[in-house]
This record gives sequence, C-alpha cells and structure tokens, in this order.
Amino acid sequence: MAAPLFEIDDLHARADDTEILRGIDLVVQPGEVHALMGPNGCGKSTLASTLLGSPEYEVTQGAIRFRGDDITEWTADVRGKAGLFLAFQHPQEIPGVSVINFLRQALSSRKGVDLSVLELRLAIMEWMERLDIDPSFADRYLNEGFSGGEKKRNEILQMAILEPDLAILDETDSGLDIDALRVVANGVQEVRKDRPELGVIVITHFQRLLEHLRPDHVHILVEGRIVASGGMELVERLEHDGYEVHR
Repeated sequence: MAAPLFEIDDLHARADDTEILRGIDLVVQPGEVHALMGPNGCGKSTLASTLLGSPEYEVTQGAIRFRGDDITEWTADVRGKAGLFLAFQHPQEIPGVSVINFLRQALSSRKGVDLSVLELRLAIMEWMERLDIDPSFADRYLNEGFSGGEKKRNEILQMAILEPDLAILDETDSGLDIDALRVVANGVQEVRKDRPELGVIVITHFQRLLEHLRPDHVHILVEGRIVASGGMELVERLEHDGYEVHR
C-alpha cells in the first residue's frame, strides 16, 4: 500500500516552556479535504505553523511525514519547495515587492527554474480571471492596500500558481463577508479541479466555509488534542452544542 500523502503522528509541540500541542494524529490521503475546528486558544494556528516548520515552535515528540518522508526536522523553505503550502490567517504586506515578482521568485524556488516576469504573467492571466482578481493587482505591492477579501484571493492565486501537493488554509475565512467567502471557497474548488490529488487541511471557526468546501473529514481540536472526528454531521452538532461537550 502506498504511503499517505501527509501524516501527523503523536505530535507534541511547545512555545518557550508552554506545551500547546499534546499528541496530534492525522492522516491525509491524496485529494482529501480535512477540516480542523476548535475554540480560540486550542492550538489550531500553532498546528498550522508547526506543520510548515515555524521556528517559533519546538516539536518535542512525534513526527510529521510527507509522501513517506519524515520532514519533522526540515526547515520551512525546504518544506515549501517540497510541495507544502500555507495560506495565512493574516497575510503580510510587503511594500516594494509586486505580486508578480513575489510569485516569480516563489515559483522559481519551488520549481528550480528561473522564470521571467513575462513568462509568469502569461501563466497567471487565466488564473486571475478564474479567481475574479483584477489583472492590475499583479503589479501592485503584495497585499499593500488590499481588502481582506483581496488578500485571501491572492493567497489562493499563490496556491494555484505554486502547485503544492498539500495546502494548509489557516482561517482563510477570517474577516470575510459572505460574498468574499464564497469567492475564496470557489477559488479553492477551482484549484482542486485542476489538481484532484491536492490534499487540503482547512482550519476554521465557521460552518459557512465548510458548506462550500464539503470536507471529507472534520476534526475537533480542544486543548492541543483532536477529541472527535467525523463528517459534516459533526459540524452541524457543533452549531447546536458548541465545544463545551468536547472539553
């Protein structure tokens, strides 16, 4: 049997002297969408950052495997080049660096090929149209002056262009109104149409994003542990019962 696309095995992590993740187990097969939900402070964003190799967090036990390789000790840039992608809850503004130049540098690093700005511009025009992004954004400084929805759509554009094998969406719906959320969710689905083997881990507080994405598996994270797993019926129970029943 082939190895899973992505596997988290008894993962423990801490920041300074505070343990935040207390034994996470999760297996993602190619093409699957997994949703992680939980109350504030339960470790969701810590998990996302740890999976991408943030130096802020120390893995004290367990392992992270990607396509069968143990990547627990890999740095963030090596993980990104290998095919992991993180869409941030609060995308950073980078004055002086245009969207297209950022994408050129990131894609050149990911693929090991030095692309010209012209080559990349031709490559992204179709995606900008599919994701309802104004083509003029390509020449604007990354996220500078962008609305919340524009920043999130730009993250999805990066995901489309960089062609990762696993995408982690850390509260991509945060701060979005209903229309912007629908655009972002549709963008994720557009990328999945082109890359049906893409694995996705969606971290969210809200049911509304999951109604668009229809995840294969839903997990409840409380106090650094996955305490329940299921399907969309688990999300519906949360709307009624909240997280208290899982504490």
